[in-house]
Amino acid sequence: MPIFNYEAIDAKGRARKGTVDADTARDAREKLRRQEIRVTGMKRLDATGGVKKGERRPLLKLERRANPRELAILTRQFSTLLGSGIHADALSHHPGYFSDLYVNMVRAGEASGNLDEILSRLAEYLQKQASLRGKLTAAMTYPAVMVVVGFGVVVFLMSYVVPRITQILSKKGDALPAPTEILMTISSLFKQYWWMGLIGVVAAMVLLRVSITTEKGRLWFDTTILRVPVIGTLFQKSAISRFTVTLSTLLKSGLPALDSLNIVSKVVNNALLSRVITQVAERILEGADIATPIRKSKMFPPMVGYMIAVGEQSGELENILDRISETYEEEIDLAIQRLTALVEPVIIVVLAAVVGFIILAVLLPLLQFDAL
Repeated sequence: MPIFNYEAIDAKGRARKGTVDADTARDAREKLRRQEIRVTGMKRLDATGGVKKGERRPLLKLERRANPRELAILTRQFSTLLGSGIHADALSHHPGYFSDLYVNMVRAGEASGNLDEILSRLAEYLQKQASLRGKLTAAMTYPAVMVVVGFGVVVFLMSYVVPRITQILSKKGDALPAPTEILMTISSLFKQYWWMGLIGVVAAMVLLRVSITTEKGRLWFDTTILRVPVIGTLFQKSAISRFTVTLSTLLKSGLPALDSLNIVSKVVNNALLSRVITQVAERILEGADIATPIRKSKMFPPMVGYMIAVGEQSGELENILDRISETYEEEIDLAIQRLTALVEPVIIVVLAAVVGFIILAVLLPLLQFDAL
């Protein structure tokens, strides 16, 4: 029989940790619930006694993940089949395809008897997330292509065209203008040490990949991204939209607020926001509401905290969260338009300045020779 590690709170409010044997995680939670123990976290142990779910993965391991749009279509079809009387099977054995949010929502649906309805909500949620991810990708694709093409043109000029022209100019033996001397020096360094630059870029990418696998490294990376002008605002709005729509979906599925926050903290894909959500969950255990710690955090604008407070007081928190998400989706569209409008001219100006300097450095000595 499988064994599960659990973290929980007993009837007196004390934190507890331990193991329990049961056929499924749902049976384990029910077993502990009968003992008046409220589970806040549970992981299955494998046959060797190690944690099976959530174990640390190799830093550079390539693994297949589910396409969000395909998963949304599968979920909607799954909902239709369940509505026709076909029963569901366990999904937690495939974490590469089904996230903690997905598995816990299915469990909530099984417990409440409305799994087909919850899967329909989950499909809508996955489609929204896929749409949001597509918008962000589209916003960054064109500037990235421009940078790659521009860099390729500069590399071609510096490695093939410029050396041949400067070689001809050097043979004349005349004094060369300062821009030409600078260009010749850069071209010479580029030809001799290009491999060092390539190694440096690869090493930086590997170092970044390794660092973001650690808790501190990911927190630093996400915090730095949020501080970047324009781009940081876009990522902040995206994170808040993901938080509100995910929390709303979980609450509508019947999960308690504390369990929902614990799940959301794992799927928001932003270490700084995840830390804030964890702090909110801790404050709830101390008797606070959701809105107060959110208002005090610097991650959320004041408007979000006040709207959540209104939702808690009126009993319409799920609907308020949906409205916040819709508002931020509209703001994301505007932010993407502003980002595209800002980045494209900047890239064009930078590339024009670089190419213009190369042309100027090549033409100046030719003009001097003509004058002589």
